[in-house]
Amino acid sequence: MQLTPIIAIHMSAALTALVLGPLVFWARLGQTIRVRWHRALGYAWTTCMVAAAISAMFIRSYDLPNIWGYTPIHLLVLVTAVGLFKAFRALAKRDFAQHRSNMQRLYIGACLVAGGFTLMPSRYLGQLIWGTWLGLL
Repeated sequence: MQLTPIIAIHMSAALTALVLGPLVFWARLGQTIRVRWHRALGYAWTTCMVAAAISAMFIRSYDLPNIWGYTPIHLLVLVTAVGLFKAFRALAKRDFAQHRSNMQRLYIGACLVAGGFTLMPSRYLGQLIWGTWLGLL
């Protein structure tokens, strides 16, 4: 596998979402609630997650067990879509606690867990980042 434009888009969107997530949470913490920051960063984070999910559908691998190039990790696209839908449905109902819970689970599952598996040294992006770019492997 090589670094194609679609992989670069996916990686950029996912890494940006990884960085933006804590900032979105920070904007709603403590005594000072920064509503404008939270909304602006939240829209940016959601856009990155949608871009990462859509671009993932165009990244196929025939190395692992697959169906037409789609591997089990592609199920995370569905999980991300459902998570975003549930979070914004809760927001539309003004159920802020449910919105917060959905977004936190989505960040942990899609950014931290999936990102952790994706950046393992045995995977392509892990080798690219840890080995080629940072020279740690």
